[in-house]
Amino acid sequence: MRISIIAAMAANRTIGIENRLPWHLPDDLKRFKALTMNHHIVMGRKTYDSIGKPLPGRSTVIVTRNVDYAVPGCIAVNSLDAALTVSFSDEEVFFVGGADLYRQALPIANRIYLTEIQRVFDGDAFFPEFDKSQWTETAREPHRTEGDTGFDYHYVIYDRQ
Repeated sequence: MRISIIAAMAANRTIGIENRLPWHLPDDLKRFKALTMNHHIVMGRKTYDSIGKPLPGRSTVIVTRNVDYAVPGCIAVNSLDAALTVSFSDEEVFFVGGADLYRQALPIANRIYLTEIQRVFDGDAFFPEFDKSQWTETAREPHRTEGDTGFDYHYVIYDRQ
């Protein structure tokens, strides 16, 4: 099983503000959907709350400390190990946020799909620092948003060495 992290991060490591994305990148959302379709996606409870429903075509696994937490159509677990156990049949499992879950998943991840936004955004949630010497950049695809307030962003794949 490949254990993957998928995230979008601003130049200052911002991944969210007030439990939402601080930018509008429809192509990034399409990429997220294409990569995660037919796979297990693992998220923290706050991330699930921000989405508000299970994402179609994927098995939604919610990691929470609340042992009584339950959501119809989702699998609630209390640890990363439990999330991996319920995802055992999947060839690739995606950790999709938030910040605390990314921090916990980094030591066990094999791959990171990272949208690196080349602009600073205000935020209150940040992607954790990681030692890039332990990772090999295996793909980079540059893009730019439209309009006068456009900004550059790159789809990057890092594989653990």
